[in-house]
Amino acid sequence: MPLLLLILLGLSSMSGWAKEVGKVTHLSGLLNVERAGAATKILSVQSVVLEGDLLRTEEDTYARIKFNDNSEVVLRPETSFKINEMRFQEATGAANKSDMELIKGGMRAVTGLIGKNNPDAVKVGTPTATIGIRGTHFGLLFCQDSCANVANPNGVVPENGLHADVVSGAISVTNAAGTLELSAGQFGYVPTPNAMPQVVPPSQGVQVTMPPAIRQNEASSTGIGKGKESQCAIQ
Repeated sequence: MPLLLLILLGLSSMSGWAKEVGKVTHLSGLLNVERAGAATKILSVQSVVLEGDLLRTEEDTYARIKFNDNSEVVLRPETSFKINEMRFQEATGAANKSDMELIKGGMRAVTGLIGKNNPDAVKVGTPTATIGIRGTHFGLLFCQDSCANVANPNGVVPENGLHADVVSGAISVTNAAGTLELSAGQFGYVPTPNAMPQVVPPSQGVQVTMPPAIRQNEASSTGIGKGKESQCAIQ
């Protein structure tokens, strides 16, 4: 076979490979990943995550992911989170992009270099609104008859829909009804895709929290998630 044809076949094969975009740094239980054309796997601490991965945390599981641009996401128990697209090369900042999706459950996020250099290139989709960032630390919780174990400061279980809180910076919350800007210390709520996002008082706001073991900067885990364990396929 001619050398040129071999090279072209090799390049074609490589172009189909999913890119490594981050790594699991903390884990408190079972974290599953679904990948196109592959069996579902259980990830451990130090497992890589790829562009296109659908991550699912099981009951009582918190997972912390660090991406290549130094952004971080913490997933709450019973959360589904999709990495739709992520491109990051420091030398080509204009082409960088982060497109994630919270399908179910809750998360906290701290933006990294993509958000710092080009905030418009970062977005997080949800069932009721799309989140844009302005260099920030924020939380999202999507409830669909699934938040009975969560309560606001008044002890009230959150209503169905998307709940947002901002610790620093700002986020934009956009859907078919319009856009709402939330800044540090504010809370937001979006009941449906066609309802205008709204600011809610702190007494009614919902803040996504995480255990100290997940917050600390040293990688940690219990059960599944030990650094020397390999990924396990679920048949």
